[in-house]
Amino acid sequence: MKLLHQGKVKDVYYDDDNNNNNLVFVFSDRISAFDVNMKQEVPKKGEILCKFAKFWFENLDVENHFIKTIDSNKMLVERLSMIPIEFVVRGYFYGSLVDRYNNNKLDMKNSKEFEILSHNFDPVIASKLSEPLFDPTTKSLDHDVPISKNEIISFNILSNNDFVFLKNKSIELYLKMNKIISLAGFLIADVKFEFGFNKKGAIILGDSLGPDEYRIWKSQDYKKGCIQESYDKQILRDWLTTIGFKKKVNDYKSTNTKPEPPQLPSSLINKISKRYILAYEMITGDKIK
Repeated sequence: MKLLHQGKVKDVYYDDDNNNNNLVFVFSDRISAFDVNMKQEVPKKGEILCKFAKFWFENLDVENHFIKTIDSNKMLVERLSMIPIEFVVRGYFYGSLVDRYNNNKLDMKNSKEFEILSHNFDPVIASKLSEPLFDPTTKSLDHDVPISKNEIISFNILSNNDFVFLKNKSIELYLKMNKIISLAGFLIADVKFEFGFNKKGAIILGDSLGPDEYRIWKSQDYKKGCIQESYDKQILRDWLTTIGFKKKVNDYKSTNTKPEPPQLPSSLINKISKRYILAYEMITGDKIK
């Protein structure tokens, strides 16, 4: 197979058996945070990402590019013309939304996308939003940044009709995911979707969907006003923030470089791996061997 693209955690290859019309995703055990790849890997992470993606593609009742899994960490998918936007939906006041609010980077008065935040908004970390918030960003290997509806349309990334369709579809999928994981005792704080055009010109769900793309918390442990116990990549982000690495990343931005990643404690790596496995097994009912 010929390598098409190597991402932070996923390698994409051409499918030689189908004239490159399909792609092979190879999910690695690599992990990144704040757009920096860590040096160590997380055991079973690639397998969990692959199996979680299969589960969501098969259970969300939405047209998507999934064809089949061909190994524990490999997936065959239809090749799409991907839309260079990450379609983020937020159900809780958490993560980068809090940072942007605290740094006065949310246009609460003039942006229709944030209109819901101005009504009965509780600016307490982890508080539930009155309704899901659609909050798209650019898609970059370096750093994703928020992008408005006007920018998406004026840059000819999407038509107005396609934007409205994808906004509604993203919120619909978020609600479906929340309904599914609530049965296993979890809630979903936020999620990012990616879509692309297939050969027929239809917009369908693509890329991957798993704990690298969303934040989930145990319902019984949820309490607004504090940092939540996560069952996703947020565990790593929280640790990196505690040791000052997040601040270091922000300091480096002005130089267009990235700091050297720290050595991750084995206890942290094991915790991330166990949380990924536990969430997968509880939500899907499938056991990881």
